[in-house]
Amino acid sequence: MASDLLKLKILEKSHVRPKKKLGKKECQLVTFDLPYLAFYYNQKLLFYKGDDFEGMVKKLKEGLSVVLEEFYQLAGKLGKDEEGVFRVEYDDGDDGGEDGGVVAGVEVVEAKAEADVSVADLTVAESTNSLKELIPYTGILNLEGMHRPLLAIQLTKLRGGLAMGCAFNHAVLDGTSTWHFMSSWAAICCGAPTVSASPFLERTKARNTRVKLDLSLPSADPLAAKSNGDVKQAPPPPVLREKIFKFSESAIDKIKSTVNGKLPSDGSKPFSTFQALSVHIWRHVTHARNLKPEDYTVFTVFVDCRKRVEPPMPETYFGNLIQAIFTVTAAGLLSVNPPEFGASLIQKAIEGHTAKAIDERNKEWESSPKIFQFKDAGVNCVAVGSSPRFKVYDVDFGWGPAEIVRSGSNNKFDGMVYLYPGKSGGRSIDVELTLESEAMAKLEEDKEFLMEV
Repeated sequence: MASDLLKLKILEKSHVRPKKKLGKKECQLVTFDLPYLAFYYNQKLLFYKGDDFEGMVKKLKEGLSVVLEEFYQLAGKLGKDEEGVFRVEYDDGDDGGEDGGVVAGVEVVEAKAEADVSVADLTVAESTNSLKELIPYTGILNLEGMHRPLLAIQLTKLRGGLAMGCAFNHAVLDGTSTWHFMSSWAAICCGAPTVSASPFLERTKARNTRVKLDLSLPSADPLAAKSNGDVKQAPPPPVLREKIFKFSESAIDKIKSTVNGKLPSDGSKPFSTFQALSVHIWRHVTHARNLKPEDYTVFTVFVDCRKRVEPPMPETYFGNLIQAIFTVTAAGLLSVNPPEFGASLIQKAIEGHTAKAIDERNKEWESSPKIFQFKDAGVNCVAVGSSPRFKVYDVDFGWGPAEIVRSGSNNKFDGMVYLYPGKSGGRSIDVELTLESEAMAKLEEDKEFLMEV
């Protein structure tokens, strides 16, 4: 259903702060956080069934005020210290002031679809492009967290339930921290007196290098693009499509056993489910793109470094503790060789990302900081974010698991993949993929990719 048929009406907008007074708190952003300032807010969309919208919203807001006592950084804003180093600032006395500054707290917008739209109508949508109105902060850069809340939530009333659209400032947290927060919030709403696993907030334990960045928001002035008196016309962006491909437990097992079927007898390590599914996607997307044999193709994965850094950080480390790692090969080599060829490239890249490699990457970046954009993932790229390890369907606020979990349209480009556990549980995995429309049409016809018998 197209978003223009939703006809949303905003009912109320408020800011939810920690229930207890916390005073002023500050936390320096570190090398793992800073590259994401030029990404967009990270968006998640969850649909829940229920008939008492007002009661559900009341419970969500009350639980949010409690969980923010521990996750208070999400109720703050971005700022800089006197040396120009970025940090998260929280002040529960901050009401925005006369200058219209950021009000402390999480922004919560309550809305309703004026059209008669049910949860079931929207959970079958192929693309989140048709669901944009349900998620706040589309097209908003993380750097704007200096002037906006770091977390915005939109709760939209639908027939038979609600849509929960969340926008998290990606310069402040990664996927592991996002779902730690979401599961903690849900547990509080279900009656837990406190957060069972407190967030580890000391970012400088992971990296204590102070990096000064001189960043400002891009100019909105169209004349700024002038060159020699002419306005340079950017080429039109490619037409992209999004689609969720659902791989059942048996399909995942078949993909994994195929890749591991011809392991050499030299004690080679078997390929993980992630590595097997990744090469399956990489090979078939590369084929669908009709690349020449000599064209390069890049596989990118955002690796969790919590257990890789020295000393290791706890799973509850709150912030970004991920790094993008890349592996590249010729399209012809990827296609002509069996899948274990590509899987071994991915495996080597992941296993080679040791504490030493992480430290070297950080030092290189700190000596010459480069702010990446989300689409800098490589040529003819397949880039994997999110993880089927995140137990997104365990986020139950008291009225059952989500009907479906999606990511929003922010930070998506040709070849971006988000992996989620399948709703059916077990080893099933949902692959949310964005591709140029022509390649997507070919992929949809690829029975080997779809694992159709």
